[in-house]
Amino acid sequence: MKKLIALFMGLVLVFSFTACGNTSPSNSLQTESSAEEQETSQTETSAAEPSMAESTESDVSESELPSDLETEPESGKTLVVYYSATGNTEEAANYIAAATNADVFELEPKDPYTDADLDWTDDNSRVVYEHDNPDARDIELVAATVPDWESYDTVFIGYPIWWGIAAWPVDSFVKANDFTGKTVVPFCTSSSSGLGESGELLAELAGTGSWLEGERFSSGVSENAVQTWIESLGL
Repeated sequence: MKKLIALFMGLVLVFSFTACGNTSPSNSLQTESSAEEQETSQTETSAAEPSMAESTESDVSESELPSDLETEPESGKTLVVYYSATGNTEEAANYIAAATNADVFELEPKDPYTDADLDWTDDNSRVVYEHDNPDARDIELVAATVPDWESYDTVFIGYPIWWGIAAWPVDSFVKANDFTGKTVVPFCTSSSSGLGESGELLAELAGTGSWLEGERFSSGVSENAVQTWIESLGL
């Protein structure tokens, strides 16, 4: 009888241990699986949705791009500067400005020349005196500098020819300005004289800029003649 009781108790203990062994591992696997799924879900969410710091930083970087990187800079402008004693150079200057879509700047002596002053046949006239006395050729201008001078890439400079050279009121303008980086094109008007060395002498006086050979126009030059010359320059 005691043996049967002992055998019965042993079977009960075996069944108890077996039940415990089947239950505990199952709970453990469920817990680990749940943790891994949660961690995987968080990782995927983080990868799919950038943080607020990253999103804000990207937006700020794009919004702060300099505007000059988005648009091309404008090309330089053209200016026609001239001194006209009798109106002939002014006419040519206006034709050049129309052909090149240029701004115009007239050089005006503070002490204007009268018709008598310009009479080169009169040995006592102002212009003859200035020719014979180079120190008297430093002519003060109403304005010798141009507003927004830096914006001009090409500058035409016009003048009448006096004794084979540029009328000296132009000298004051050339000496007062820096032509660095500019293409300079001299032009003149005269009844018979050619351009001569007038352009070269102005370039030497300036000391800066890229000076082209230039052109001489007769009095009463036509607009077509000026247009043809402008096209030949290839500017």
